[in-house]
Amino acid sequence: QVQLVESGGGSVQASGSLRLSCAVSGSTFDTACMGWFRQAPGKEREGVARIYSGDGKTYYTYSVEGRFTISQDNAKNTLYLQMNSLKPEDTAMYYCAAGWYGASCPPLYAPYFNYWGQGTQVTVSS
Repeated sequence: QVQLVESGGGSVQASGSLRLSCAVSGSTFDTACMGWFRQAPGKEREGVARIYSGDGKTYYTYSVEGRFTISQDNAKNTLYLQMNSLKPEDTAMYYCAAGWYGASCPPLYAPYFNYWGQGTQVTVSS
């Protein structure tokens, strides 16, 4: 059974940084498509970043490009999201998600990802 466990959320002032982690167990990490999503109160869940574990190719939504970095440690089966220059509008519950699609990743939309963590809260104050 695949399990994802996020950690690293918290409260930070604008322009600060946080690093989120997501530990993956129960399946091989090597060919996984891993993603970070976020959901603010009253808003739909949106994709933030995606990485294909097979070759490390990444994709970012426009609003975080240049500020956030998604990475992975295959030896530790752990996914990361380094968030710099945080803004109040980044405040949300952040979720990691996984799916297995062979040699590539699907679009960064929640329905494409089969497994989800419980979420970790990120709050950015101005």
